[in-house]
Amino acid sequence: MRVLAIDYGDARTGIAISDASGTIIGQTAVIHSYNAKKTAAEIARFVKESGAERLVMGFPRNMDGSEGPRAELYRSFAALVEQTCAMPVVLWDERRTTVEAHNILSDCNYRGKKRKNTVDAVAASLILEGYLAFLSR
Repeated sequence: MRVLAIDYGDARTGIAISDASGTIIGQTAVIHSYNAKKTAAEIARFVKESGAERLVMGFPRNMDGSEGPRAELYRSFAALVEQTCAMPVVLWDERRTTVEAHNILSDCNYRGKKRKNTVDAVAASLILEGYLAFLSR
């Protein structure tokens, strides 16, 4: 089963897509858009092109597990993606994914614009990795 992971952001949204077996990350991308409808349409295009059968989206939680301040915005965007793609979106705890993504990119000497344009795809990969590990249990 191919899974598509979303790291939603105001200006950039990271995408990571698993391989057909749903065990490893096969493709990543970044959607550059401030418009939620355009972003959802681009996600729908990725779903169609990749043949993804499941969507998982990072969901902001505080370190104590409570919902973060942007939770309602993310729920609204998930609903828009569900409507646009005609498939449900699983909300997945994204605590520390962006921090981990920055650490990974620092370790690989990614700096400045190069990091800014890559961090969201890496964060989506971390969301996908966590979700695939959950499914395999």
